[in-house]
Amino acid sequence: MSAAPACAELEVDVAIVGGGMVGASLAAALAGAGRRLLLIESIPFGDAAQPSFDERTTALGNTSRRIFEALGVWASIAPEAAAIRTIHISDAGRFGFARLRAAEHGIDAFGYVVANRCIGAALWRGLSAAPNLTLQVPAHITDLAITPEHARFTVVQESGAATPVRAQLLVAADGAHSQVRSASGIAADVIDYQQVAVVTNVGIDRPHAGQAFERFTAAGPLAVLPRHDGAMAVIWACRPERARELLALDERSYRSQLQAQFGWRAGRFVRAGQRSSYPLKLTRARAGSTVRTLFIGNAAQALHPVAGQGFNLGLRDAAMLAEVMAATPGDAGAPSVLSRFIDWRARDRRGVIGFTDGLIRLFADSRRSTTLLRNLGLLAFDLAPPAKDALARVSAGFGGPTPRLARGLSLPHV
Repeated sequence: MSAAPACAELEVDVAIVGGGMVGASLAAALAGAGRRLLLIESIPFGDAAQPSFDERTTALGNTSRRIFEALGVWASIAPEAAAIRTIHISDAGRFGFARLRAAEHGIDAFGYVVANRCIGAALWRGLSAAPNLTLQVPAHITDLAITPEHARFTVVQESGAATPVRAQLLVAADGAHSQVRSASGIAADVIDYQQVAVVTNVGIDRPHAGQAFERFTAAGPLAVLPRHDGAMAVIWACRPERARELLALDERSYRSQLQAQFGWRAGRFVRAGQRSSYPLKLTRARAGSTVRTLFIGNAAQALHPVAGQGFNLGLRDAAMLAEVMAATPGDAGAPSVLSRFIDWRARDRRGVIGFTDGLIRLFADSRRSTTLLRNLGLLAFDLAPPAKDALARVSAGFGGPTPRLARGLSLPHV
């Protein structure tokens, strides 16, 4: 790790704003590719205020696992990863349901449930000693000015020390409320689902055996996912007023209401951890790039957590951008480079956004005819191996080139 000299302008090929899971993954992918890198994050790893690396969980698809294997971090993640070997999908109060078993598709697992904290630790452990990478943490940027030749800004550290920076490419990985995106003049379209996710971890009275559940209710989906420690992660999407009620309940009352809503498929809920919540919206940048600037992860598209596709999509963004950067010598922010990335990622982004948004809209439709067709469709799906095969491949993306890292291949060196 190198330190920027005080008051001297730091020149880099790629400046990444946002060191959450997607930004850190991009830095890890590019660190050995010969590019001069800068990673700026406002909240240090390990800080309780860091939302990207808390005890909430992420479901990593097999493509994401392969990317992390190629980055050399999966070995640190695997001991705390719970394999998803079966998936049970149901429509609360209706007859429709479907079951998927990984073994029937010739794979060990559909994916892996991992605490964000574990993913963050594995990534940042490598970044602290990565070549050609300057870390500025905690720090933020000011005075952003973008021209056709470069992006210029100032990095301000917590101590107040300021470093001017000139970058060929500025990458915004700073979340759904991206300050870089706003400062670049790119608006975002927001669909408010009028749902809030109440998340926690619960203990159960029997082994979960790698089972994951997605139960669609009238107010939103309820996911119950296996954890490596034998507990299960709960993501309960509901109306805002209902979320406030759930957050205010004592632990025993919460467990009782969760049991009543979810049922007994996973067993008896015997304890529950601290609850937290966040609003559920679909946020899409109106453009994936602008002059000398790219948006990835939630800065480009922040999704509803149904089907657990948000981070997996963002990680494929990072893997493909790293590949483009590593394979393109010269100007990292040239228009041809940006357009190549946008073109290669367009189909996958569009497909995942449509898939997750469509699920929410389908299961939110309470009309009798729609409900009947939906449940008949679930039963038909349960009996249709080709349909199950297609769903099992969702984590590989919805089209476009597959990143080299997702195929277990290393990146070329610029």
